[in-house]
Amino acid sequence: MTTWRSTGQGATGVELADTDRSLVLTLACPDQPGIVLEVARFLADHGYSILESQQFRDARTSRFFMRVQFEPVQEGAPDVQALRQAFAGVGGRLLMTWQLTRAADRARVLIMVSREGHCLNDLLYRSSIRDLHIEVAGVVSNHPDLAVLADNYEVPFHHVPVTPETRSVAERRVLELVDELDIDLVVLARYMQILSDEMCRKLDGRAINIHHSMLPSFKGARPYHQAYERGVKLVGATAHYVTADLDEGPIIEQEVARIDHSMSAAQVTALGRHNECLALARAVGLHAEHRVLLDGARTIVFR
Repeated sequence: MTTWRSTGQGATGVELADTDRSLVLTLACPDQPGIVLEVARFLADHGYSILESQQFRDARTSRFFMRVQFEPVQEGAPDVQALRQAFAGVGGRLLMTWQLTRAADRARVLIMVSREGHCLNDLLYRSSIRDLHIEVAGVVSNHPDLAVLADNYEVPFHHVPVTPETRSVAERRVLELVDELDIDLVVLARYMQILSDEMCRKLDGRAINIHHSMLPSFKGARPYHQAYERGVKLVGATAHYVTADLDEGPIIEQEVARIDHSMSAAQVTALGRHNECLALARAVGLHAEHRVLLDGARTIVFR
């Protein structure tokens, strides 16, 4: 992977660090010579200058991945809609899967949670201080317990109860909220319900889950206490895209911490929750900045 950044001013004197005006292009396609040249020439021809460019070739699949951020340096440079139309020819010719967005646009997020509020609280706080490039549009829970937490941040709370008999109704309601609130990303912040295969397909590539990384050894209730009883020396957390394969979606981010023999079960649990918050926040942030590209069962993460 190569990375380079441009700083300072362009030839016309336009400041290159103005993210309010910059755009982000991400793409994946079969590898072939000249892809970087095609993209750079296209941007230059349309009055844009590159701020940051990262690319990677997967030798296993011979696929090429790229993220490039750029901004206009000429008067009359096309806006994002016009640029999308213009780039469609390049993308089609090179068999690209691509996305072109405004860097300043914050991802609209719907957070799903059950009764444990540590990840929800962390995301709401980070969003409130602009530490993450997101806007939390709502919180959904199958329990009413955390309504007060969402209310503290003035975020709408939606109680959607789930039983084995009403799961399909509940999932339809969640998908309605995704449409009504114009949601870009659904975050399962310790949402203790298994999503149906159909819902996983509908949220493909735009739903992130967090869980402890001690599966499958310690399943069910109180996994950190189970790990403590077994004398485990490391605890971790994994943030990944949601798929129909439970807890096996493409991994975006992981966090790990070492356990000391003197720690209590409660301290191990607190450490595990801290890991979960860190891994999930990083994954959400990377996704919101369009730094994660899917590569089959893996991800390409441009940091």
